[in-house]
Amino acid sequence: MMHDWWTGWGAGGWSGMWLGPLFMLGLLVLLVVLTTAVVRAMGGGSTGQSRPARGAREILDERFAKGEIDREEYEQRRKALET
Repeated sequence: MMHDWWTGWGAGGWSGMWLGPLFMLGLLVLLVVLTTAVVRAMGGGSTGQSRPARGAREILDERFAKGEIDREEYEQRRKALET
């Protein structure tokens, strides 16, 4: 009788007491990781403020201010944007 009790609580019995909670903890970690990945994929994971989209006129003004285009090209493109 004592031998049956000992084998029931031996290596086989005790492993279930440790592996069960570890398995549940692993599932919980997997659930958190998957939830985080889905939220970030949907665009809810950004932590900083995003800049609003710049318009064509603002980009043109910036390029002229930096000297990337000359005055003549600036005027032509500005007129093209107004029409």
